[in-house]
Amino acid sequence: LKRPAEAEQRVPRRLVPCLLPSARKKMRASPIRIPTVTSDTDWDFCFHLSQQSKVPEHQGTDESSPTSGSEESEEDTKAKEKVIDHMSHPREKLAQSQKKIAQLIKGKKNIEANKELIRCVILSRIIFGEEHWKCAQALATLAYGYLTLRGLPAQAKKHAESAKNVLLTWKGTTTSDKEEKQILETLVMLYYTLGVVCLLQNQYPFLPKAYFNLQKSERNMKELRESYKGGTCGLQVSEKDLTVALGRASLANCRLNLALVYFEKAVDNVIASKGDSTSDLVSLYQEIAQIEQLRRNHEQAIQYLHQAHSICVSLYTEVSPQAAEASALLAKAYAMSGEVQHK
Repeated sequence: LKRPAEAEQRVPRRLVPCLLPSARKKMRASPIRIPTVTSDTDWDFCFHLSQQSKVPEHQGTDESSPTSGSEESEEDTKAKEKVIDHMSHPREKLAQSQKKIAQLIKGKKNIEANKELIRCVILSRIIFGEEHWKCAQALATLAYGYLTLRGLPAQAKKHAESAKNVLLTWKGTTTSDKEEKQILETLVMLYYTLGVVCLLQNQYPFLPKAYFNLQKSERNMKELRESYKGGTCGLQVSEKDLTVALGRASLANCRLNLALVYFEKAVDNVIASKGDSTSDLVSLYQEIAQIEQLRRNHEQAIQYLHQAHSICVSLYTEVSPQAAEASALLAKAYAMSGEVQHK
């Protein structure tokens, strides 16, 4: 048996320089063990079940068979029941892995969670086939996991591109509104991952691509929310994360006014969900202050940094590292303003 293409997940040498040093160190220290036919018992079990689930030719209906009609019908029924029984095992294991992933992420066991995401891709290929949208969904989730759980953008990009290709070449049709919503969720996650990966490259021509992909994610998220008609859709990618990524992509492309709009929208979302004293606002206020400094609105920048400093002092005390960092940024903003009263 040959290893599936998914098993060969070595990072090409030409992609290694784009990873952060900490990410490369993490890869060397704790490499992911990709499940293979020979080394992973779960994959071995599922693979052989998928092989057994195929009905042998001699069990098919044949008019020239010497058996009687009643015996032939009984054998056919048993064969079909056997196929269904065999396929239930991969489906059960897929459901177990998906449930286990949420528990591992909640327990901050990111490496173990990533392994389960890999197993989900393998099981999805067995159950649905490599060209089905469900396989694309598993690949997109794995890509998002590599980005958010492991901080490995090269692997994230590879799997996201694979998911994209599957969706572009898929020739099936959706049978329910639920499937359409799941495909939209996959597109949101896929384009968000590609956009953030391009943003991390931090150089041309990746920065325009970052904004382009994030815009696609935003459009799909809008369509998805409209389909839920105000209900909760339970996306893995939050609206706040997507809005912040769009703000950063706009800033990286020197579109300051647009970046400011996105960050202010993110602030409104955070305040609505967590209140106006949450630590999530600190980085947002600091990034808005940076935009205001670039726009030469120093007074506005100082106001935002004051708000960030106040939150740090209230949450961590005045002598905490967070408060010290906020104080340093505030002092720098005062110096950049050039105003006599701030010196």
